[in-house]
Amino acid sequence: MTIHDPALKLFSHVYWKQKKEFMFERDEYDSWTLFAVEEGSFLYEIGEELGEARFGDLVLCPPHYVFRRKTLEPLTFHFLQFMSDANLEREKGWQGKLTLHDTPRLTSNYRYLRQLQGWDEESTQHKLYLLNDLLRMVQMDRNIRDEQPATIIDEQMDSARSSLIELAYTNLSMHDLAVSLGLTPVQFTRRFRKAFAQTPSEFINDLRLTRARHLLEGTTFTLDVIASHCGYENGFYLSRVFSQKIGMAPSVYRSMHHV
Repeated sequence: MTIHDPALKLFSHVYWKQKKEFMFERDEYDSWTLFAVEEGSFLYEIGEELGEARFGDLVLCPPHYVFRRKTLEPLTFHFLQFMSDANLEREKGWQGKLTLHDTPRLTSNYRYLRQLQGWDEESTQHKLYLLNDLLRMVQMDRNIRDEQPATIIDEQMDSARSSLIELAYTNLSMHDLAVSLGLTPVQFTRRFRKAFAQTPSEFINDLRLTRARHLLEGTTFTLDVIASHCGYENGFYLSRVFSQKIGMAPSVYRSMHHV
C-alpha cells in the first residue's frame, strides 16, 4: 500500500505526558485512531490482537472497533485521529501494533509533533505531513522485509531489541547481554546492525536521550538525577553524550524548552 497525503484527513491530535491511566479501559471510535508511544508502555486489545506497546510502536485502531487498553507505566504518547480514503480496512496488517526501527527519524517526528500545538492551516498541514511520514516508515520497513528472504529476518535480534528496550534505563551490560544470546560482543553488534541499521549502543543512546530530553523539558531535576533516570553513570557523562548527539549542552536545551 502507498500512502498519499490527500488520502488522509487529520482532525485530532492530543499530546499526553506521563499519563498514569486511561479514563476508560475500553473505547470505540468513528475514525482511525493512532496511539504513538514516546515513553512508558501499555497493554492493548483490538479485535483478536492483544499485546504490549512502548517506544518504537504505533498502535492503530480502525473505525468502529472496540479498543481495550491499560497502562503498565506512566505513558507519554500522541493521540491522533484521522479519516482515510485509502481503504486501509482492506489492507492486511493495518491495525494493531506497528513497530518502527528508524528510531532517530521517529524521535525527530515526535519532537516536531510536540512543538505543533496550534490548529491553524500551516500547523495542521505540518501535522498531516508527520502523520503520513509515520505511516510511510511502517510501509518502508515492510517493503524492506518483503524483499529479503525469510531466513534473513533475525528473530534473535528482534528478541534482543525487546530486551534492550526493557533494560535501557538500567545499568545494562552489553557484554552480558551478548553472552546470554550465545554471542561474542562483536558478533552481537554485527548482527544487530545488520537487522536494524544501527549498533546496540546507538539504539540504547537514542532511547536514553529521548527520556533525558523529556526530563529536561518537563522537570527541574538536576543533571545527576536525570542521568540516574536514564541509565547514565552521572550528569557529567550525560552532558558529554547529550552535547555530542544533540548538538548543544543540556542546560541550553532546557532553557530553549522552558516557557
